[in-house]
Amino acid sequence: MPFNNHSSVLEFTLSGLSHSRETQFIFFVVFLVLYLITLSGNLSIITAVHIDSHLRSPMYFFLSSLSFLDICYSTVTIPKMLINILLDRKTISFSQCISQLFFLHLFGGTECFLLTVMAYDRYVAICNPLRYHIVMNHRFCLWLVALSWFAGFLHSFTQAFLTYQLPFCGPNKINHFFCDVHPLAVLACTDTYFIDMFIIGNSGMISLICFVILMFSYLGIITTILKIHSSEGRQKAFSTCASHILVVTFFFGPCVFIYLRPPVNYPSDKLISVLYTVLTPLLNPIIYTLRNQEVKSAIKKLLGIGREICPEWKNNGPPTFFNAQLITL
Repeated sequence: MPFNNHSSVLEFTLSGLSHSRETQFIFFVVFLVLYLITLSGNLSIITAVHIDSHLRSPMYFFLSSLSFLDICYSTVTIPKMLINILLDRKTISFSQCISQLFFLHLFGGTECFLLTVMAYDRYVAICNPLRYHIVMNHRFCLWLVALSWFAGFLHSFTQAFLTYQLPFCGPNKINHFFCDVHPLAVLACTDTYFIDMFIIGNSGMISLICFVILMFSYLGIITTILKIHSSEGRQKAFSTCASHILVVTFFFGPCVFIYLRPPVNYPSDKLISVLYTVLTPLLNPIIYTLRNQEVKSAIKKLLGIGREICPEWKNNGPPTFFNAQLITL
């Protein structure tokens, strides 16, 4: 296809989450608070990982990369949504709309691949701990993160490029609170069969395949946990694993539902989109550090709360990497 666009539509109107002014005000306060918590939580993790010498393992390198992605991912949609709530005309220009779509899929696609990489990292650490440092060396970890970004870029570029080619001649009201391929495809003044099939084969299958790989990784991890003799250790590991599966389901479940079907707008799509654009970036720093004593200690030091060595470290020293993996499963 030639790289041009013959649309007569120069801007779109976003319908938002509600037409009621009272409800919109509630949404504004809630999403503003959630966004600020998301920023502060993820920034704290990034800072703690980079300044604390105890957090130099691949696990924390991937965790800081995930936090950076969550900041970018939530910033693509939430600020624009908050601004539109305050405005009577909830508009977005054609170029801004395509840009939002591109960065949404760039950060979202990269996060899909990075979460899969993190599951592989935990699988190797727990199921094959003796070879962990050989397999997950620094260079290999950098390559995994770089490949995740490259794959996310290829995914987002093709989505944005094909959407840019679609002609739009009206109506120009997007039934969503951000620009995405499905809501735009239904407004196109042409047959969108090719792009519909591409979305299903690209976004839908990427989400589904990554989710299946993640589940198999957790299955291997759970199998290894069952061999732990300590019942307390098994209970803590299962509890943490269940929390992580919940977060992964919040992210991949809606993505599979949204993108692994033709572009038909359902009333529930907006609410489902909130799960992976707002809640997942908020929950990731909480779940991935909730039972991690090393990260909590580093953040306390960062905030000036805990300046002394952790009491449990005085006699036994810092937790071994294998134990840290079980804590942060």
